Amino acid sequence: MVDIKISGRKVNVSDPLRAHVEDKIGNALRVFDIQPMTCDVVLRVDKNPSNPGRKVCEVTIFVRNNVVRVVSSSDDMYASIDDAADKATRQLRKYKTRIIDRRQRMAAAKAGTATQEDLAQLIEPSAEEQDESLVREKYVDLLPMTEEEALVQTDLIGHDFYVFTNATTGLVNVIYHRKNGGYGIIKPKIEEMHEQ
Repeated sequence: MVDIKISGRKVNVSDPLRAHVEDKIGNALRVFDIQPMTCDVVLRVDKNPSNPGRKVCEVTIFVRNNVVRVVSSSDDMYASIDDAADKATRQLRKYKTRIIDRRQRMAAAKAGTATQEDLAQLIEPSAEEQDESLVREKYVDLLPMTEEEALVQTDLIGHDFYVFTNATTGLVNVIYHRKNGGYGIIKPKIEEMHEQ
């Protein structure tokens, strides 16, 4: 059983609400039963003048060195929890499929390297990305990973970009979602000199 930490911001997390989260989110986590995996669920009410009383369920799942994050909001907290559980199930299935695909590709092309086209096809834009205007300061762990792993991570956390340390070069890179579709990568100029 996965440890689910439930907290509330401007919300009293009652026993029935806690039971509903444990049931719905717990079922979603069974899709990808792997250890170590932890889950943080934050229930909150956003006070927005244009949409007062918006109930939000934010789920963050930590799977090994990866993060899966989904957010859902509606006028009813139970509906937000149900929708967040559905989104988490889809994201975990996508993650599981990509891990299996990556293992198969690595086995098939052990000596080969991924082309730019392979990287571009790895992640397609998500229709469920949400536009939130929240300003915050955030510190990130710059974990060494391949460009392919960074693409997967970008998709799983649902952000427009992802900062990581390139495992091949040891330098900081940024993968980002392009407005016209696909993904791009920003590399330091020094990497260009190493590739030539």
